[in-house]
Amino acid sequence: MTDSVLLEDVQLKLVKPTQPVLGKVVSNELCMNGKSASFVKHLAIDVSDTPLAGAFRSGQSFGVIPPGEDERGKPHKVRLYSLACPSWGEDGKAEIISTTPKRLIDEYFCETSADDPDDHHLFLGVCSNYLCDLRVGDAVALSGPNGKRFQLPTATSDHDYLFLATGTGIAPFRGMLRELLTGPDGPCTSQIHLVMGSQYSTDLLYHDLFEDLAATHANFHYHCAISREKRPDGRQGLYVPELLAERVDEFAPLLANPRTLIYVCGLAGLKVGLFRTLAQHGLDNGYLRCAESLEGITPSDWSDVKIKRSIQPTARCMLELY
Repeated sequence: MTDSVLLEDVQLKLVKPTQPVLGKVVSNELCMNGKSASFVKHLAIDVSDTPLAGAFRSGQSFGVIPPGEDERGKPHKVRLYSLACPSWGEDGKAEIISTTPKRLIDEYFCETSADDPDDHHLFLGVCSNYLCDLRVGDAVALSGPNGKRFQLPTATSDHDYLFLATGTGIAPFRGMLRELLTGPDGPCTSQIHLVMGSQYSTDLLYHDLFEDLAATHANFHYHCAISREKRPDGRQGLYVPELLAERVDEFAPLLANPRTLIYVCGLAGLKVGLFRTLAQHGLDNGYLRCAESLEGITPSDWSDVKIKRSIQPTARCMLELY
């Protein structure tokens, strides 16, 4: 098998941000695993009677145009949000789409010489908080679809899967896993692993769903990498790449199999740790293309800058980072 992957031709930008359509909120509920300092919602939106109905494939994203104006008096620009539903939507008719917005509450800090170093006012994310505040029946301006690369292959049973997520990067995998395991044609029997990374166990998103899928489907394996909590045996918490390294004997057969595809969605730093871990354990073949400048350098000595500049993923390693 080559490193090429056959993907479906998807529809793109049927609705432009300059001419958005209106969807209607049908639900907006917390999807955390417990009480947390974070607030993450599962937001479902009815797009029936718009060009977006039936237009999406799991792994794509849609645009949200928040109301109001920015600090320059111009309308807010479109923000993209990953679909959290399978291609047939939340309703089975592809008329209700969903996503996973997280409230952003942060403190301003100086970034340039023109900024006031004594200004530390609190600010809220424009679009994420808008989405989290929406109520059932509210209208929201939408565009899309967006994204053609981050999707399941056309022949899903020809591949095995390793999904790696941090935080709200779990959104596309909720849709993909439901598509693989609960589709109308019956569950895919390929080996499927999901590694979900979060700071605390209460921050895990859609945790009950993934536990239920793992209990129901023997070929689906759900792993949690909790970074800021000690583990039951007293050891320090770990990040997603560290979990892969610690359990390399478990993941090596999956990664060495030419059927396997890797999907990564989350914070950009996840890529650096993953690439280094794959190379350190000799499991990068088929997933990474390394520049000649890295020849002769032990992967553990690769700097973050070198990894970012000198390594490219192949078609078998799909990245959606922010």
